[in-house]
Amino acid sequence: MLSETMEKALNDQINAELHSAYIYYAMSAYFERNALKGLAHWMRIQALEEMSHAQKFYNYIAERGGSVVLQPIAEVPAEWKSVMEVFEATLDHERYITKRINDLVELSLKEKDHATNIFLHWYVTEQVEEEDHAQEMIDRLKLIGYGRSEELPKGGGLYMLDREMGQRTFTPLEDAAY
Repeated sequence: MLSETMEKALNDQINAELHSAYIYYAMSAYFERNALKGLAHWMRIQALEEMSHAQKFYNYIAERGGSVVLQPIAEVPAEWKSVMEVFEATLDHERYITKRINDLVELSLKEKDHATNIFLHWYVTEQVEEEDHAQEMIDRLKLIGYGRSEELPKGGGLYMLDREMGQRTFTPLEDAAY
């Protein structure tokens, strides 16, 4: 059984994961508006991953006999100045989520909730991957010569990157209880 403190913190994380999905959907829409369909696809996959992360928390709370309490999702931005700015914002956001996960791990230890602590290990590992993916996109943009100042850079490098990012696939999480 979850403590009230742990249950509230996990519900707050559901909200943070759904907010992440909204952010990535907004970024996808930005790319769509700017004829970068591959990057738009990449962000839609990112949003789907965040939705699955929220579902995993939802399932865990229910499995532990807790109550899932869905909260309003905060508004997200709709415009960015550049492709680079989008991915810098992505990396910053993933770092924020990493901090939240780390705080949940600390809370689980404080609450002596070992089951939740073990459950959260998956997210700790996942956040390493999420930050790495965002950093990789920043590095690729730099490699093809784009910085933060270009509003919507044009060129063969961006075209190739956009095309490659359109190949990303979504792999649903296992159908385990959580």
